[in-house]
Amino acid sequence: MDHLDLAHATRAAGTLRLPGSKSISNRTLLLAALAEGTTKVRGLLDSDDTRVMLDALRQLGVALSPGAAEGEWSVTGAPAGFPVREASIFLGNAGTAFRSLTAVLALGAGRYRLHGVPRMHERPIGDLVDALRQAGARIAYEGNDGFPPLAISPREGGAGATVRVRGEVSSQYLTGLLLALGATGGGVRVEVVGELISRPYVEMTLALMARFGVRVEREGWGAFVVPAGASYRSPGAIEVEGDASSASYFLAAGLLGGGPLRVEGVGRNALQGDVRFTEVIEAMGGKVTFGDHWIEVSGHPPLVALDADLNIIPDAAMTAAVLALFADGPSRLRNIASWRVKETDRLAAMATELRKLGATVEEGADYLAITPPPGFAGGAPVPGRVAIDTYDDHRMAMCFALASFGPRQVRINDPGCVSKTFPGFFEAWSRVVA
Repeated sequence: MDHLDLAHATRAAGTLRLPGSKSISNRTLLLAALAEGTTKVRGLLDSDDTRVMLDALRQLGVALSPGAAEGEWSVTGAPAGFPVREASIFLGNAGTAFRSLTAVLALGAGRYRLHGVPRMHERPIGDLVDALRQAGARIAYEGNDGFPPLAISPREGGAGATVRVRGEVSSQYLTGLLLALGATGGGVRVEVVGELISRPYVEMTLALMARFGVRVEREGWGAFVVPAGASYRSPGAIEVEGDASSASYFLAAGLLGGGPLRVEGVGRNALQGDVRFTEVIEAMGGKVTFGDHWIEVSGHPPLVALDADLNIIPDAAMTAAVLALFADGPSRLRNIASWRVKETDRLAAMATELRKLGATVEEGADYLAITPPPGFAGGAPVPGRVAIDTYDDHRMAMCFALASFGPRQVRINDPGCVSKTFPGFFEAWSRVVA
């Protein structure tokens, strides 16, 4: 359908089982495909982005088979290199798949063309290509320099002792480089030029590489050493955590709708950095309780205005932007420049849609300053409907569902875009939000 009208929300409570983490799912699939042995993956997310990765690995000749249970897959690795040495691979708008597969294939022995949807061809990849070329990769741009689509030829020689990669645009460049070097013998020191953003995602990468037998030595956040002789080995079985980014919408609903609202599948020991969105919940006046595999939130508006550096949780930071509508004063979300190179320019998109709801928004190069409209928190419903455009961006659709707790009726345009990471989002929403 082309739109979805959300009923005015008054209460949120109950328990919800989260779908698997997109970031862990795609990293795990690729590591299993590169590892010696067969890996049984449980809890894999079923979404557009994971289907893109599964399809790409099938094209490359990796043996994949679904299990009897939902989200269960068996992956037999190809540690000597992917069997298919020439292919044209379509990767949609899946950044995690595009960046990591670029690195792995570029340090291999095949010829590949990697391409995606038009928006993917607008998302920069030049810093990763520059780093891979230092490691002997041969990559050509088919369109604009610094952007996909890419033509990859067999690698020439090996990497030097040191490879440098820029870290201030996307942590996925470093992640892709580390994943690839772990499959090609290691013995390389990777130095980060500039500030490394989204550091928890790199921590997740390192933890998963360790599960597959490659332990990277980290020197602060400025250098990473992949040990000589590195190669991946299957851990046998691996369970994918629930998606902490997806959890943020429901935790925020618990804050706005009273709660207690509990999400299951992610808890106090989560690999994912977005679990720290709970710090935003607490800073805005909510109550958070943790278990080993669950998080529970309760609260009520008006919320405490937020002024925070959200660089480490860029995806969940979008949820904080909508929560700012319900605050008792102006909020400021800082150090979020990476929003500009996501599925859409999220800084511009978020500013535009928040203004539709009556907020005053200042959009900076790397921040949003949001002054909520009078009476948005706790106000009685008022006539009129606000149509939220989603820009083919799953997170725009999901985070703006929270606006239904305000006084205006909300229409979400193109609600199907949530299929990128959470196809059943609105059904799940209806189960816990009244």
